[in-house]
Amino acid sequence: MAGKDYDPLKVAIHIAGQPVEGFADGTFITVTRNAQTWTNQTGAGGESARSKSNDKSGTVEITLMQTSATNDLLSGLFLADENVSGSGKFGFTLSDENGTTNITSTDMWVQQPPSVEFGKELSDRVWTLETGNLIYAAVGGSEEVFPLPENL
Repeated sequence: MAGKDYDPLKVAIHIAGQPVEGFADGTFITVTRNAQTWTNQTGAGGESARSKSNDKSGTVEITLMQTSATNDLLSGLFLADENVSGSGKFGFTLSDENGTTNITSTDMWVQQPPSVEFGKELSDRVWTLETGNLIYAAVGGSEEVFPLPENL
């Protein structure tokens, strides 16, 4: 079996239709749902049942280089939302061409601007975005798609 390849340049992120560029070294994006999809409850007799949460809210953390033009885009969206409430919402897409991961939101906003520091060396800008509807279309590790068994 041949090994798989990963190229961070094949991870495409778009905010308000614009490509995100100038990622910092290391982990440059983290996507997290705020609530578990299922929670389990076990009774005194050992019987267990689960309940589904319909909370699809979540956060996206993007780490950019200080020099990234995407900082200007996110700053503009944040300021628009802060000064004219609701005008800074935007669409978000993450797709991994190395595999099948695809995560989207049509209703995202900047939760808060990043901490800013200056020194002899460049520093990173960590933006936290939030949404009430984070859609996981797929989280895949390769381009191979395996069909689900029919009797699930």
